Amino acid sequence: MGLFYLPKIMHTLITYLRHVREELKHVTWPPRHQAIAHTLLVIAISIVTALIISVFDYIYTSGIAHLIGA
Repeated sequence: MGLFYLPKIMHTLITYLRHVREELKHVTWPPRHQAIAHTLLVIAISIVTALIISVFDYIYTSGIAHLIGA
């Protein structure tokens, strides 16, 4: 391995990054307003999911505490 292996790794990395750049040229990017709308939708769904999980956690924790008398 050693120092002679480093140029091979760098060559492989550079080749990989060139391929990534070429593939990104083929991507159809959404318009700005659509990307913002989808981002806000994901954030809203995440918040609602977190709230639902929090409510169920509170209910289960209260129920267990009531059962064991704590």
